[in-house]
Amino acid sequence: MSAASASSQAPARAREPEPTDPGALRTVVLASLLGTTVEWYDFFLYSTAAGLVFDKLFFPTADGTVGTLLSFATFAVGFVARPVGGLLFGHIGDRIGRTRTLAFTMGLMGLSTALIGLLPTYEQVGVLAPALLLFLRVAQGVALGGEWAGAVLLAVEHGPTGRKGRFGSFPQIGLALGLALGTGVFALLSDLLGDAAFVDHGWRIAFLASLVLVAVGLTVRLRIEETPAFRAVRRLREEPRPAPLVELLREPAARRHLLLGMLARWGEGAAFNTWGVFALTYATGTLDLDRTPVLLAVTAAALVMAALIPVCGTAVDRRGARRVYRTGMAAFALSVFPAFWLFGSGGTAAFAVTLLVTLGIVHAWFYGAQGTLFAALFATPVRYTGMSFVYQVSGIFASGITPLIMTALLAFGSGSPWWACGYLALTGLASVWATGRLREEDLHVATGQVPVASRGPTAAAGRG
Repeated sequence: MSAASASSQAPARAREPEPTDPGALRTVVLASLLGTTVEWYDFFLYSTAAGLVFDKLFFPTADGTVGTLLSFATFAVGFVARPVGGLLFGHIGDRIGRTRTLAFTMGLMGLSTALIGLLPTYEQVGVLAPALLLFLRVAQGVALGGEWAGAVLLAVEHGPTGRKGRFGSFPQIGLALGLALGTGVFALLSDLLGDAAFVDHGWRIAFLASLVLVAVGLTVRLRIEETPAFRAVRRLREEPRPAPLVELLREPAARRHLLLGMLARWGEGAAFNTWGVFALTYATGTLDLDRTPVLLAVTAAALVMAALIPVCGTAVDRRGARRVYRTGMAAFALSVFPAFWLFGSGGTAAFAVTLLVTLGIVHAWFYGAQGTLFAALFATPVRYTGMSFVYQVSGIFASGITPLIMTALLAFGSGSPWWACGYLALTGLASVWATGRLREEDLHVATGQVPVASRGPTAAAGRG
């Protein structure tokens, strides 16, 4: 880099984004939290229905395991679609802004979810039913692919210096609340309507209710101004830049962060889709537990997670995102074998208590740090794209195929969970290693140092 170029960029690097006033900060937190809650509610409705309903209505087969695998296969397709949405909306969000991009992703998710609630079944229209279900699942995946990174950035880039870890944890609460709403509504409908009516039409009510939630979320989200960091970058742009993904892939340090970030995400994705998705099928199928208490147990664990995530965010501001995330992933790896032993030892009560620990406490420990950690890897001009790439591309192997792998390993072990436990422990240990490879001095955003301009996409992840 030439001296003239360095000199011309020095003022830009020294300039700090203007702070957001307290009233606007509260609206930002609410908009970020509502948005992720609605998006995850919609997404997890599908995952819950995949384990309890869709195998019967859209993939009828004489072999129950085959029907479950087909249902989970469409669940996995949503994760394959998410990188498409992440790269598409990440590019748009890095070019035109976070807020307008997020309004579109929320609308697309709500419409796709509501239409699932109106689908005919296999018995009514044959193979057209699973085909339409697959199409809408892809639309859900595209929408969610663009949502997560943008929602985290709303909070982190608006967050005050020294409190970015706490602000970055607020949108993460949406995952827990979305799961609690999804399983809670299903439990309520199942209890009120009975099994037959729930499978026939009751599940549709939960999907159609998404339209109401989306309307509320959009009302709040459209009141949000663009983030200070993005406004500063937009003012500083004096010449056309390459596409954000091109900027990321051309820099060796950025490529390193993309790879390590995806590996660090592996354990988190496997953990959540085990405790929040596969555990439902395992409990009601293999363990033969009643559906409603199992759903209520997942709901209770999700609410505990929601309460503890901000506590983790505060720990991030004090201890650093890398350290908090790494110790949480280690706790997950150590908890897998005891958790499945307890699942099979004491019925519904043991199942509920185990979920409260694994999903409610341990998952909150690392998930509350994840958004801030991943935001720290990339500079503002490419941060939306970089975070989306890490989270959504890794979601294919970290999240989407986890229920399939767990179901297959359970069958391979003739009902014994220990092969599946070994796989989960491996994912956790891999994430511990990858997080350790992220150098602490590279992670500036957690301490409030969010670069607004740079020599390239890795200034936030570099030492300059």
